[in-house]
Formats: sequence, C-alpha cells, structure tokens
Amino acid sequence: MRSSGAIAVALSVLALLGQALAFKANEFKTCSQSSFCQRLRNVPPEHKFVLRSDTVAADETGFVTAKIAVVGESAEGLYHDDLDFALAAYGDGVVRLKVSQPGRFEVPEVLMDDLKQVPLVSVSKTGSQQTLEFLDSKVVLTFDPIKVEVYGNKKSTSPTVVFNENGLFDFERQRKPGGASGSESWPETFGSHSDSRPNGPMGLSIDVHFPGVSHVFGIPERATAFSLKPTKELSSKGHTLHEPYRLYNLDVFEYLHDHPFGLYGSIPFITAKKSGSTSGAFWLNAAEMYVDVRKGGEGTSTQWVSESGVVDLFFFVGPEPKDVTRQYAAMTGTTQMPQLFSLGYHQCRWNYKDEEDVASVDRNFDLHGIPCDVIWLDIEHTDGKRYMTWDKAHFPTPEKMQGALEEKGRKMVTIVDPHIKKDDSYPVFKEASGKGYFVKKKDGTDFDGWCWPGSSMYLDMLDPEIRKWWATLFVPQAYKGSTESLYIWNDMNEPSVFNGPEITMHKDNLHHGGVEHREVHNIYGYLYHMATADGLVYRGQKSKAKPSDRAFVLSRAFFSGTQRVGPIWTGDNTADWDHLRVSIPMCLTLGVSGLTFSGADVGGFFGNPDTELLTRWYQLGIFYPFFRAHAHIDTKRREPWVHGEETMSRIRSAIQLRYSLMPYLYTLFHQAHKDGTPVMRPIWYEFPNQEAAYSTQDAFLFGQALLVSPVLEPGAKSVRVSLPGDDLWYDLLGEDVHDAKVSPSVDVAVTMDSIPVHLRGGTIVPRRMRPRRNTKAMTHDPYTIVVALDKVQEARGSVYVDDGSSFDYKEKRKFLRSTFVFKHYRLENDVYHNGLYFSNASTMVEKIVVRGLTKKISAIDAGRMTIKYFECTQDKSGLWTLVIKKPGLSLTENWSLKMRGH
Repeated sequence: MRSSGAIAVALSVLALLGQALAFKANEFKTCSQSSFCQRLRNVPPEHKFVLRSDTVAADETGFVTAKIAVVGESAEGLYHDDLDFALAAYGDGVVRLKVSQPGRFEVPEVLMDDLKQVPLVSVSKTGSQQTLEFLDSKVVLTFDPIKVEVYGNKKSTSPTVVFNENGLFDFERQRKPGGASGSESWPETFGSHSDSRPNGPMGLSIDVHFPGVSHVFGIPERATAFSLKPTKELSSKGHTLHEPYRLYNLDVFEYLHDHPFGLYGSIPFITAKKSGSTSGAFWLNAAEMYVDVRKGGEGTSTQWVSESGVVDLFFFVGPEPKDVTRQYAAMTGTTQMPQLFSLGYHQCRWNYKDEEDVASVDRNFDLHGIPCDVIWLDIEHTDGKRYMTWDKAHFPTPEKMQGALEEKGRKMVTIVDPHIKKDDSYPVFKEASGKGYFVKKKDGTDFDGWCWPGSSMYLDMLDPEIRKWWATLFVPQAYKGSTESLYIWNDMNEPSVFNGPEITMHKDNLHHGGVEHREVHNIYGYLYHMATADGLVYRGQKSKAKPSDRAFVLSRAFFSGTQRVGPIWTGDNTADWDHLRVSIPMCLTLGVSGLTFSGADVGGFFGNPDTELLTRWYQLGIFYPFFRAHAHIDTKRREPWVHGEETMSRIRSAIQLRYSLMPYLYTLFHQAHKDGTPVMRPIWYEFPNQEAAYSTQDAFLFGQALLVSPVLEPGAKSVRVSLPGDDLWYDLLGEDVHDAKVSPSVDVAVTMDSIPVHLRGGTIVPRRMRPRRNTKAMTHDPYTIVVALDKVQEARGSVYVDDGSSFDYKEKRKFLRSTFVFKHYRLENDVYHNGLYFSNASTMVEKIVVRGLTKKISAIDAGRMTIKYFECTQDKSGLWTLVIKKPGLSLTENWSLKMRGH
C-alpha cells in the first residue's frame, strides 16, 4: 500500500498533468506575448547600423573584421560602444557573418572543430561598398546602412542571399537597469510565472532576403506545410496574415496539425529554392526565436528575431540541393553511422507491463513471421520513475529478459528522462546533489520542478564535467540490470517541467558559468542527448564483448548538430488521417535541415486507429528513416497481429518490404554519413528544376531510386502519382512501366495490400529477399541486384557494407563499397574498397534482375564463368526483363557480365 505522502505526490502530479495532457494554446506564448518579438518584429529600428569603412581589415587567413556604429537619436544614452563585426569564408562556398558584443553568450558544441577558412583573393572598394573575393565566393559590403550581399560565385552579377535588405537588423545591447520603460520594462510575466530578466532587453533582429525565390523550407519543428507559408503579406501596409514560426523547444501534448506553433526541437536553418538555384541560411543561436516569411515579386524575405545571444549567421550558396546540405553538414556535422538494427522495426508502447508481456510480444513476432529488431520499455518499467532502475515486482530479472531477446538477435530500449527524482535514497540524485550538478534558480539554489516522478531536479548539461559524469552511468556496473544489448530513449528533454512556464524551465535559471537558461534553452535537450550517447560509447570502450559499439539513443528534443548524435521522432501525434498526412512534410523538413534520422509514431500515439488507418500508416512508415510503432498507455493494444489475419498479413508484408530493402537503406545512411544527403527526400532534391514539385508533400523519394506515393485518404481506390523527370518509372511490386515524359501523372489503382512505389529508371538497388526475424539473422544472406534501365539502357547504383555495429569502418577501414554500372549491355561491379573483412559467403549475389531491356537477352558472357540460369521475358509495355539466378558472383570481387541479344 502506498504511504499517504506517496499518494499526495501522485495526486499532485496528476493535477499538473491535467493541464499538460492536451494542447491548450493559452499555455504557450505567441509573439504578442513575448516582449522582444513585439518590439522587434517588422519594426525598422529608429536608429541605424553603419559598418565603419575605416575599421574594415583582413588578416592573412581571410578573416575580415570591422566595427558597426549605431546612429540615431534613439541610440543616445543606450548604446555607447560599437559592435564587433566579423566575416569569414569557408571552403565549398560557405560565408559566415558575425555581429557580437563582449560578454554575450555564444552557442558551444554545435560547430565542427575542423572548420577551415579560405583566404581572400582580392579586395576592392567603390564608393559606399567594398567587394571581397574569396576562392569560390564573393561578398559585397554596403556601409551605410549595413548590408551584406553573398554571391554564388565570383562571376555572378546578382546576389544569392542578402543580409539586411529590408533594414530590419537590430541589436539590443546589454546594459544596467535604468532607462527602460513601457514594453522594455525588465521583469516579464506569463500566467503566474515571472521572468526577472536581470540583463534587460537583449533582443536581436536580422533579415535575410532570397532574391527571386518563392519557396523556402526548414526551421523545424512544426506540423505544417513543407513549403513554408508566408506569415506576412508583402504590401504597403505589411498586413499580418499569420503568427510567425516559433523556435522554442516545448513539450506540446496532442499537438495540432497544420499549425505554425513550434514543437519539441529547433533547427534555425532555412533552405531557399528556385529553378537553377538552391541556397540557405543558418543562425547559430539557441535562445527563443520567431521567424517571419514574406513572399512577393522580388523574392522571399525572412525576418528572424531572437531574445538574446549574438548574430552568428552562415550563408550557403549551393547551387544544387545536394550542395546546400553538404555545405551545412560541413559546418554542423553529418548523420552518425547508425547501428544496422536501428534501421529495423521498433515495437513500443507506454507500457509493456512486465517481463511476461515482453516475452509474449517477442514470441508473437516469431509466431507470425513478422520481422522486429527492438522492443521498448516506457517509464512504468522503473522503480517510481527513478531512471536506470527497475520495478522489481514486474521486471525482477531484467538481464535475463534482455538476454532472451539478444539470443534471437533483438535489442531492448529503455527510457531515461532528464528529470531526476528528488530522493536521497536514489543514488543518481544523491551523487548529483552532493556534487552540485543541478541547474540553479536565480538565487543560486537548486531548481526543483515537477515531472513524472513528482519533485525533480535537472542536470546542468552545459557543464562538460557533468556531461562526462553522466556518461559514466550507463555501464552495467552503474546501471544495474542493464546489459550491452540495451539502448536508450531520451524523452521530455526540452526540458519538460509540468509546473514551469510553458511547461518548461524558467528562463532566469542559471547554468554553468552563470549563463541564464534563456541562452541555452534550445540546446539543453541536444546536450543531454549527446551526453547519453557518449555514455553508450563509453560503455563500449569498457566492454570486452563489444569494445567498439556505436550508440543508439532516441531523443525528442533536438538542435543543429543532433544529427551527429542519434535519431529523433516527431513526438506525440494522434491516430488520425491528418497526422498521417502531416508526418511527411515533418520528416522531409527535418531531412533537408540536416536531421535525416527521424520518423513519426506509426499508428499515432494518441487514440485508436481503425484497421484501414493502421495499415496505411505501416505502409508509409516503412519508408520513414526511423521506423517505430508507439502508443499511449490508455490506447487499446495494436501490435501487428491484434486486428486479425487479414490486417496482420498486410502489415507483415509492409515490414518485410522494408527489410528486403535493408542493403539499399544502409547504403543511403552511409551517404548521409558522408555528406549529409537525406534518406527521405523531397522530389525537388533529385529534380531541382521541376518547379511543380516544389510544394509537393504527399509523395517523396526514398533515396535516389524509389518514389513513394502513399495512400493518405480513407477509402481510396486509386492514387494520382506524379512522375518527375522525363524517364521511365517501374512499379516496384508489379510489372507496370511508365514514361514520365509521355505521362507525367498517372492514376494507380490501389487495394489495401500496398501503396504505389516506383523504381526510377537509371538506378540499381541492392536487396536481400529472404524473410528473416531481424537484421542480425540477415547477416549472411545473399543479395539480389535490381537494375532499372533508363531510356538509353543505362543504370548506376552502389552498395555499402560493414559489420553494422562497431566503429571499425572508421577506425580500421573495415567496410566494403561497390559501384554497379550497366552500360552497353554490360553490368559491372567495381569494388571501391574491401576492408578484407567480408568473406564471399556473406556477400554472394543470388539473383540479378534487369528491367527495361529493349531487346531479348540470349547469352551472357561472364569471362571465366558460365551463366547457366537465366530467363528473359517481355512485359505488356514491350520491354524485356532479365532474371539471372545463381550467377556465382560476390560483391567482394570485380566482375563484368556482357549480355548479347536480339
């Protein structure tokens, strides 16, 4: 029986949850309720900012510095010192602009350590402007008022992106209390909460203009259109049409679809697209931020206002979409190379109640022949929400439970949230409290907030020492009951505080070095995620069994740089068709913003989907980069076998399709790891000049080769499929072939068994076709190589293979990479690198399928080998399909197949 004290705590938490368990707009701020947004939004400052031409200087590295003076009556008595201006160019056409003031907070841990500037080639001054030419970019500075134009290359005559085109740049300087009044009064309240704002107004405003552009994408996270809608009308009155897009990480329960409200994570990066050009901008600032988008005949203008920090702005000039993602990745990093199991199917709900429940779920996957790699445990598995503990009544032998899964090749994930239960008998709390590791209130005492455990405290993750300490807690000796096949889920890390302002932490709380929480809010979850992932890497370093184990940690909160740490999901969605639909633009936005390892809860977190919606969600979800089904504690059970044989069979087929594409998917993630290319791509990413596709968000590309057109309406009998480009598209699951030049859109009949998926002519896709229980069971399976020819009878593709779990691919170069080329009726495998790790037995090719041949193949020459088993059949389009069985080839060796026909 619970004690009266425990009951009181539980009732208090439930009362707070009543306020948090549904979206209530009045609990979250709008621009009109944020004083800095009110002051700065669309209001040109009464004073102007002038780049002092007499101070512009450049050193031998090409680093340009200057001073910015403030001119105007409103500046008198407020601003005394000039601002510091700096500009640098990096390789591959990246330009960085910085405006700062001594003592202002600058965001750590986001940029790569090895950024290299490129030198200035020439400097020229003409009247009120100065032109800076770098190796592969050009910048024109206008002095009065300040304006910075960035050009795509030195020969360009018009800028790609412009800073302060509309004169909205403003920089409120830190100053002592005194002269502020009216809307600048320093303490600020929202609801029952007060923010002391001890440093006064420190807001920033920048405007970034993209000439000639009508489509912009990015600034996640929110459940809205992929091509961002304008929030302002470009007219003489500047009439406000919508609330600006907000970037402020919050725990938004039951969020609305098609709404500009910011959700769990923030990436202050935007991509601009027009025919022949792609560009982007990134503001490295972790404070609360609002972004306006205004569109008109001159292009698209954006205004960004932030509560504090500095201006640290990066411009990316493209010109192709792949160039922009590569340029952004060069600054903030690429996607970590994931463990192979993490690309499989994840089964989760709040909560699997005990060890027998877990075992039953595990057995049913095998009983019904459904692949699954991971089973998850939510907060109820713990001892009273004390993370890294177990409820011994329901999970008495956790190591045995994990071992049983591991024997089958499956893993387990447990949740570890950032709120630490205030309990001296809880070792994690006791040690952290004794060392002074918690975030402080403005008076210097430990901050005490409420979350799932009741009274809770939050680690100060800005402090590197504390992150390092946290990372030591994931070894089995510290995390009792854990094993090396256990991985982690970080939820609620915005951070969520049930009794805090906007269900988060007070802005005047204090972090390491006396830094206010307002400065670090949007990186708190990222730092917590990073420290947890470091913990799993540390565990591997201490392990004899897995000495080089890659981390897998799922996070809800995120920031720029999260891609280097691990995946995220789109949070607490709802089981309805609207949330099914909006999951596509949400994941596409994350992908073009550098964070490709993402997915939505399949089936919806809240509510009970009917069998049609559930089936359609699985058929879409297998193409999310991160594929997990999850559900709320109050929902009915909905594992794949729950709704009967017919529904289960359809879900099983969908999951098996994903597993058959695992070699292709893993290769896509290797590409993302190399240069930031997203796995789930908008149509315009591969077809950048197809303007009709810029606003497409009901279909997408899965890598370069597969076009996915999901069923997004109940009762659908057909799907209108738009085929990009002017080449051939092959039905992946059938025989139909479509010529996009002849029929740029087609109506494809659908049943409940599948959705339209088309294979792009000119691509080659590696697959593994044998149904298995998980990715580990596929380790030694042979490959099927699927060749889809274009109109000139050519195709290209690749495959990447490593051990799927360790860092040996990086530290010891133990990987295999091969390129396939079909040309002149010859299919070749060119081994780029073989780390002498892979045997022929685990890389054999059991089948080759060539689609779209214009003649029937009658003989195949493989050099010293004889190809005996093949057949060539003609489809209804008149094209031929060649199937070669047991060719006796391996991916580890170079080989060539010469085909002859008539």
